Amino acid sequence: MCEIINIFYIKVTKLETRPNILIINSDQQRFDTLSCYGNDWIQTPNLNNLAKDSFVFENAYVTQPVCAPSRASLLTGLYPHTHGAVGNGIRLDSGTKTITELIPDDYQKICHGKWHHTEPQQGFEKMTTAHFPQIEGNDYSDLSDYHKWLISKGVNFPDTNKVEENQQVFAVFQNNLPEELTQASFIAELTSKEILDIKENTKPFLLLANFYEPHSPFTGPLNGLYDPEKIPVGPAFAKKPENVSHYNTSRAEDDETGYNQSFIDGVHKSVHVNDSITSCDGCYDLSDEMGWRELRANYMANVTLLDKYVGKVLDALSESGQAENTIVVFTSDHGDMLGDHRHLQKRSFYEESSKVPFLIKVPWISKEQKFVSGNISLVDLLPTLLDLIDQKIPENLQGSSRKKVLLGQENLDDNDVFFEWNGVGNIDLNKQTIGVTQDDKNGISSTPRRCIVSSDRWKLTVSPNDSAELFDLNNDPNELTNKISDPSCKSRISLMENKIKRWQIQTEDYEKILD
Repeated sequence: MCEIINIFYIKVTKLETRPNILIINSDQQRFDTLSCYGNDWIQTPNLNNLAKDSFVFENAYVTQPVCAPSRASLLTGLYPHTHGAVGNGIRLDSGTKTITELIPDDYQKICHGKWHHTEPQQGFEKMTTAHFPQIEGNDYSDLSDYHKWLISKGVNFPDTNKVEENQQVFAVFQNNLPEELTQASFIAELTSKEILDIKENTKPFLLLANFYEPHSPFTGPLNGLYDPEKIPVGPAFAKKPENVSHYNTSRAEDDETGYNQSFIDGVHKSVHVNDSITSCDGCYDLSDEMGWRELRANYMANVTLLDKYVGKVLDALSESGQAENTIVVFTSDHGDMLGDHRHLQKRSFYEESSKVPFLIKVPWISKEQKFVSGNISLVDLLPTLLDLIDQKIPENLQGSSRKKVLLGQENLDDNDVFFEWNGVGNIDLNKQTIGVTQDDKNGISSTPRRCIVSSDRWKLTVSPNDSAELFDLNNDPNELTNKISDPSCKSRISLMENKIKRWQIQTEDYEKILD
């Protein structure tokens, strides 16, 4: 009884002083890159330490496995079909409120790094941009804060006359800078300074640190940290899937016209304007397993790079004296296939793409590592944060507060999660596999899909123009056997389809997926 009273006392005291909120986002980081998710070989000491004091959600899923839609859900509490940012380059629907408009006005609201989906500085008192400069005509356009920072560090940019119009002269895909000039270093430096500068301020803060790493181009200053021949891989690694959708079959192609190799060739052959700032020469041959291993090893090295600079942010928080009154969230917008099922990047409902690390540290609730079983969607983050700071949760939010889960009063044992794909027209799938025209190829890649992961850990993906997939994640966590045609699963499929229909009705998703 005394322990319960003490926890309640600490909680009330902290809420009276308005907790700070620090949200740390990585980019394209799959769930199995931390020790708390079973990775016993990668070097991530700082995130491991954070996890030791946090709630670790074992099965956290994004709402759509691509950057802008996922990030928008994280910060609006809405699904992509509702907030409107259904693809990269598409902004939120007018009038859609983000976290900056839903937390109290007395908060300092600051964002460093990738924002992606609204008008610049929407609701933030301060925002730092971190995109790479491009050429318009014969001049640099829109000098980002990162570009200016690089110049201040002595990086010499080339004469714009040597570059074609609208090409990135310091392309993201040529990012082989020394460690101290990476975006990770830039974001950590700004965020750490921000925390230390405001430590004496009586106003609470909302601070977003949006790191770019470990996003492609799968190269960086720590290349070679991990031996490609020794990194552990699973049974789906570098193997084409069988008996799956046309979309997943096509994404696995590796010949010269296939998506994977063409992507790698494209991102590593964009304009070279400075020999000292270029990516790996030749890079990865994805027709060979070793090429996939090299790519994966360097991706993991970028996770270690990220960890180092997340550590600097967490050190600053500790130094500021505000760690005990700060909610810390660490997660990512989606994962990366990294050769599993012979897929690359995101845009897939496979676990490696749709499932992410998700840590929440709330010091006045728990100072120990607590694993949270069951499924959770990142659409639940915003209402949970609002609840933790005793702020009213708007009725239109589609996510649910999980504060009671953190308090041990509820669990996620019966929680189904849903995610969606609203199509993309710029992914050229291999027509030899599908046997259709280029227009039909893009039709396959653009077809909408919906997915449910049920509370008992089965996954069903459905689409109006492609074959369905059903995986038993309990006995087949690597998703090797599609059971959609298994007669014994007929009633299960019907039940899960009905749940998708009901979710669509509840969230006003009018995309016609099922009859």
